[in-house]
Amino acid sequence: MAQEKDPEAQVEAVASGEEQIERAEAEGSAIEEAVTVEEVPAEVPERQPELEAVREKLAQAEARAAEYLDGWQRAQAEFSNYRKRQEAERAQTTAFANATLLRKLLPIVDDLQRALAILPASLSQMTWCEGVFLIKRKLDLVLESEGVKPIETGGKMFDPFYHEAVMVEEVSGYEEGQIVEEVQRGYMLGERVLRPALVRVARAPAPQPEQVPDTAEHEAKE
Repeated sequence: MAQEKDPEAQVEAVASGEEQIERAEAEGSAIEEAVTVEEVPAEVPERQPELEAVREKLAQAEARAAEYLDGWQRAQAEFSNYRKRQEAERAQTTAFANATLLRKLLPIVDDLQRALAILPASLSQMTWCEGVFLIKRKLDLVLESEGVKPIETGGKMFDPFYHEAVMVEEVSGYEEGQIVEEVQRGYMLGERVLRPALVRVARAPAPQPEQVPDTAEHEAKE
């Protein structure tokens, strides 16, 4: 893996490249202004070698300008890539920190959900119960605002990427691998699994052995 360059050095390289290009362009412009066709009369052939030398210097200056421009463009591209990598790493670090905090909130949401599920209907209209429902709703809104969504399990087939089986059992009316019950709700954070759902999964009934008729009984019937 190539060693990552120091960003300050890259910035200095960009600035140095710009200065070198400006000097080379200025040098080429000065040579072009100093030497014109009118300054070298056709009737003075002894000036021809001098003209050729000036033209050679002009070509060298143009070559240096092209070299400096190429180096400056490379330094600029490297610095741009470096800045993009730094931004991506910062975003990834922030997302990881958010995921850690959100994962710690999930057990609180589970406790509130279980408590409200067994709450007697006669108490649901009391003021303190309404306050608990409001707290649960606020937690749900916090999770939604951060991109957290529950994983669907009802009627779904078991998927090890999203679900974790805590029990596999024979249940009539369900297909092989179909989710029977959600034990603990799972959540997604964007496209990643924040916590898999704990589920019970159906298993196909074991095949029954074929009953072989008793030989003696079969002969007696005949």
